[in-house]
Amino acid sequence: MIRLFKVKEKQRELAENTSGKPPVKKQSAGELRLHKDISELNLHKTCTISFPNGKDDLMNFEVMIRPDEGYYFGGTFVFTFQVSPIYPHEAPKVKCKTKVYHPNIDLEGNVCLNILREDWKPVLNINTIIYGLYHLFTEPNHEDPLNPDAAAVLRNNPKMFESNVRRAMAGGYVGQTFFARCI
Repeated sequence: MIRLFKVKEKQRELAENTSGKPPVKKQSAGELRLHKDISELNLHKTCTISFPNGKDDLMNFEVMIRPDEGYYFGGTFVFTFQVSPIYPHEAPKVKCKTKVYHPNIDLEGNVCLNILREDWKPVLNINTIIYGLYHLFTEPNHEDPLNPDAAAVLRNNPKMFESNVRRAMAGGYVGQTFFARCI
């Protein structure tokens, strides 16, 4: 059986190569959607996005959040985003590069945000995730923790939690764990 589509594809590649132009890389549906999401970003004034691998690699980027209120006021927190080619049918993988004392972010940088897990829907977008991350810093949630120790302190002694956050952000130990300065 002759595969007409493969033949047509080969002919197109040959024509492009003989014309001296490099072959055009086809974008996946995920890349197209992500491009749309990024072009429509409406970030909070304390959030920025960057592309460490250049604008050609949209599927991997970083978001910097500098909360302007709450326990984490004045800190700088960097998150990496890895977006799957099947986005938006699969949520991006988000990790916190900044070691932080937080009930919803563990010491390895895993983030507990419902829209990155069970509540992800294809109608959600990158902007929604960034606002969710910002919200974690303005209102940490002790009810669904990844760091149970921090959650217990927040629940039982908010003043001590605030002191621990300040110590960690200034670059110091909380318990046996050292945190690099992020203020």
